[in-house]
Amino acid sequence: MSGEMDPPPSARIGRLPPLSQTPKVALMIETSNAYARRLLAGVRDYIRSHGPWNVHLAEHSRGDSPPTWIADWNGDGVLARVENKQIARALADLHVPLVDLASHRHLPGVPVVTTDDAHIARLAFQHFREREFRHFAYCGVKRFAWSMRRGGFFDKLVREAGFSCEHYVPALDFGPDSDAETDAVADWLRKLPQPIALFAAYDARGQQVLEACQRAELSVPEQVAVLGVDNDDLLCEFSLPPLSSIIPDTQRAGWEAAALLDRMMRGEQMAPEIHRIPPIGICARQSTDVTAVEDVHVAKAAQFIREHAREGIDVGDVVAAVPLARRVLEKRFRSLLGRTLREEITRVQMQRVKDLLVGTDLSLAQIAERTGFRHVEYLTVSFKREYGIPPSVYRLKHQSHHPRAPAE
Repeated sequence: MSGEMDPPPSARIGRLPPLSQTPKVALMIETSNAYARRLLAGVRDYIRSHGPWNVHLAEHSRGDSPPTWIADWNGDGVLARVENKQIARALADLHVPLVDLASHRHLPGVPVVTTDDAHIARLAFQHFREREFRHFAYCGVKRFAWSMRRGGFFDKLVREAGFSCEHYVPALDFGPDSDAETDAVADWLRKLPQPIALFAAYDARGQQVLEACQRAELSVPEQVAVLGVDNDDLLCEFSLPPLSSIIPDTQRAGWEAAALLDRMMRGEQMAPEIHRIPPIGICARQSTDVTAVEDVHVAKAAQFIREHAREGIDVGDVVAAVPLARRVLEKRFRSLLGRTLREEITRVQMQRVKDLLVGTDLSLAQIAERTGFRHVEYLTVSFKREYGIPPSVYRLKHQSHHPRAPAE
């Protein structure tokens, strides 16, 4: 996401009690990675709409010891990624409103705004199943609790679907950016069944897995498909091949955290709840651009449908893109994937419709236009036939659990 964002529905606030003066707010959020910079962008957007705030943003790295300035700082509130107990103690001693943007819960008495790891894992699993994978793996980092939770959610989904999930468990305690660990990951990859869908805890880990695939002489995505998290453009595009990645709604998380802090600085009591922000979706790149079937023609047909279903294609368009007779392609496709070409087109379209219903405020007419339906009425009839309820009812049932992007 880039540019200034509109207020999310869950963070829109009415008239607040006035502040006696411009609040002084410390931002203890690192600027060294894309995830944290997007958090800061969300905070910036909130301040532009509801400020001004007098902001203190000093150089700070993830996991640092408490900075020297904190002992003498006299401010009104803090937004922080509380990554260790030392930082937690120093912030608690300030006795000012605080919102935590990390998931460690080193300060259990304050509100937390963080990504929804269960939703992230579900997106990853769905992405791989749409590509017909039957073998799965997770490569996390055991020193990060959120990484282990993310892997646990992914493992549960895989097992509930009747499959098994391999987990990378290092034999040694490797340091960050260890080249020796890349070799260890390569050794692990060689032992996995193929083709395999590998979910990496975050993009840096995904990039390391791709390097390990090169060392193990495994082709990506044909033998190993790799998906990361954070959609860090530079990391993903510099990877070889470019890395597919889940897009967290980090800018919205920054906005939500700032909105909570604003209320607290104005005297409201906020429960120490965890506010989990669902991801936006997936940016699919070359590292997962494959359908895990041996028939190259069926794989090509499935890929064509994934890429063009929202354009309103029909079976004839798919047949024209694959050098097989229609009857032969239909028979092979149904035999391998258990669905007809028409059913696959509808499935991909409907998944996109559901994503837009829950994740945006777009009208049904706008959703119809973006998913290949010529008329709203046809979208409504098709959706009700698939799910038993109209799209408007589906939206009402699910929207309260997910902050939504504003309509364009």
